[in-house]
Amino acid sequence: SSSPSDVVQHDLFPKISPFLDKHLLFPLLEHIQKQSIYAEDQVLRVQLDLLKKTKLVDFAMDKYKLLHKTEEVPEEMTKKRALVVSQLKELKAECKALLSIIEDGNVEKAKPQKGDRSEKSEKIYRDALLQQAEANKISTEQVEALYKYAKLHFECGNYGQVQEGGPLGAAEFLTIYRMLVKDSASDNSLSALWGKLAAEILLEKWDDAADDLKKLRDIIDTRHFANPLQQLQQRTWLIHWSLFVYLKPEVSSSSNLRTELIDLLFTDRYIQAIQTNCPHVLRYLAAAVITSPRRRVAVKDLVRAIQQERHAYRDPITEFLECLIVNFDFDGAQDHLRRCERVLAADYFLQSMRDEFVQSARLFIFETYCRIHQCIDIRALADKLSMGQEEAELWIVNLIRNARLDAKIDSEKHHVIMGSTKPSVYQQVITKTKTLVFRSSVLAGNLLKQGGRYASEDAD
Repeated sequence: SSSPSDVVQHDLFPKISPFLDKHLLFPLLEHIQKQSIYAEDQVLRVQLDLLKKTKLVDFAMDKYKLLHKTEEVPEEMTKKRALVVSQLKELKAECKALLSIIEDGNVEKAKPQKGDRSEKSEKIYRDALLQQAEANKISTEQVEALYKYAKLHFECGNYGQVQEGGPLGAAEFLTIYRMLVKDSASDNSLSALWGKLAAEILLEKWDDAADDLKKLRDIIDTRHFANPLQQLQQRTWLIHWSLFVYLKPEVSSSSNLRTELIDLLFTDRYIQAIQTNCPHVLRYLAAAVITSPRRRVAVKDLVRAIQQERHAYRDPITEFLECLIVNFDFDGAQDHLRRCERVLAADYFLQSMRDEFVQSARLFIFETYCRIHQCIDIRALADKLSMGQEEAELWIVNLIRNARLDAKIDSEKHHVIMGSTKPSVYQQVITKTKTLVFRSSVLAGNLLKQGGRYASEDAD
């Protein structure tokens, strides 16, 4: 079994933190604290240092009292709190006319109902806001003041409405700002979308967060960045923020969240970003693929990426796949699987899928074993799986049925006899051409964009 030092060695917090907003780090630190991976004082110090860089003053005071075991707080914290309250009042005064419009009865009626994220409803609300803003002669400066007001609300921890009819927060104000701002391609408009996504993640509004993640991806992939490194950085942030949206929700309107994560991360530009900036994300891609039986066709591409980045990153999960797919080392795969369990339990994003991962990994071992052996001794397999012979036989029968393997059981000799597992020519053609249409459309889109860019340069 894994030792605590093994878990510390494979803790990804130091690698992930540079690509997340400071506020998104607090849920990860709370998880680390509960897991007792590090000493309590050590985690409290990190939390307090991080809180000093935010305006979560009350939260910082609580952590200071816990760390120093006192009821007194430094005077600078009290002064900072008074300053934040003063800034909120000042910005609220600047946004007074705009806040009155937001609370206007006609605008309130046009607001989409809870759960309604259709473009039509959004357009009706935007039109109502713009109409009132024009009638009240709202200036560009007042709209920009709303951005600052929303940003301050976010920095203070007021991320948005917790319940229907509650006070508005950063998520709502940033939505309205993006509807009113004239230049939708401005840096502030893009920052507002990032802020809205962060607020929705922290409020666990997963469906809204998934919508905004897709909007961000479209902007990042289609916008012309002066510096390609900036685009790479934005993609790297998107990859890390997507882990919250696709791996954390327990309830969501989408039943294919892991499939969506796999599709995103296997897109050429994003797998390149992973290999360039964050090979540690291969852990999450591997976990998603292993627990998604219908996406097993992606295993070969995944293992290729894992092998290419082996010098930069490896952990029990990536090593499990290497052992199984590259080396066909089944004993080694079982050893790595035991190490995986503790690493998964300690990982903020993967803790909830630990049991599912272990079950899927065992199934994966069995399927792979069956595909390279013609005759399998059930007794030997039962020993490996720590099961009784009858229990193992029943388990294998179910696996053969669910995995649609061409196999039969010889009950007298206690053997599993495998049939031919070579895929038909028809199946091989389907597998090879599965992504051809998508790749062709992406290539055509890139050529059109490049052609447009050259045409504009010639015109200049």
